[in-house]
Amino acid sequence: MSFLAAILLGIVQGLTEFLPVSSSGHLALAQHLIPGFDVEAAGVTFDLLLHIATLLAVLIYFRRRLFELAGALFDKSRTYERRLIFFLFLGTLPIVIAGFTLKDPLEQVKEHPVAVSALLCLTGLILFIPGWVKSRCNNDHSPHSSLIMGVAQAFALLPGISRSGSTITAGMIAGVKPTLAAEFSFLLAIPAISGAMVLKMKDISSIPSEQIAPYAAGMVAAFVTGIIAIYAVLTILKRGKFAYFGFYCLLIGTAGLIYFSTRSNLSLIHISEP
Repeated sequence: MSFLAAILLGIVQGLTEFLPVSSSGHLALAQHLIPGFDVEAAGVTFDLLLHIATLLAVLIYFRRRLFELAGALFDKSRTYERRLIFFLFLGTLPIVIAGFTLKDPLEQVKEHPVAVSALLCLTGLILFIPGWVKSRCNNDHSPHSSLIMGVAQAFALLPGISRSGSTITAGMIAGVKPTLAAEFSFLLAIPAISGAMVLKMKDISSIPSEQIAPYAAGMVAAFVTGIIAIYAVLTILKRGKFAYFGFYCLLIGTAGLIYFSTRSNLSLIHISEP
């Protein structure tokens, strides 16, 4: 993998992991578009390293909140933090179940860029919902909202469905304040990304010495852009501009549908020629 490809994919992962536009969908499409990119040779290892970088980004951004949650484990008087830990546990259950039972079928979806593009269009439609329900979002977290956001996160295992977009939208549908839904979504990402890393760890291969530098460059790009993306989402959410990302996903998804459908049809025509 070249330095340029590694950095580009790192930027795509970092931005789209937290922006509501689906990191898995963008990475799948980008890997199909980069000339000469060998998904089989680099996909699992490089994808794992990029997830480590984005995990570090969210850990650093929310370090104070995480220290508060850790302290609450030993301090019964911190009831809000202890309740939040319980809600995060509830919200993580759906993705654990889905991750173990649907891992192989979900991985196969990545191989079909037309399907990924269609799911990006679905994400675009999902992102219009917050603008419709924002005025009714005045509540704190609850077991009900936590499970709903957890189910949305499990649904986002499909490449093309945004994890942050679907979980924040689900929280707002459940009546949670937008900023609280966003924070919960990012905190929910920590066990989700960690779990994905564990599942992929057994598939990781040794990194060739000539690829260490490009992979490291991709990780740095993912880490830096990941932190920028977290700031951006929280700012955009406060301004009620989620619909902009909806238009973007519809545009990219539609372009992907046209491009990859056309390319598939041309390939079939070429194969059928005598």
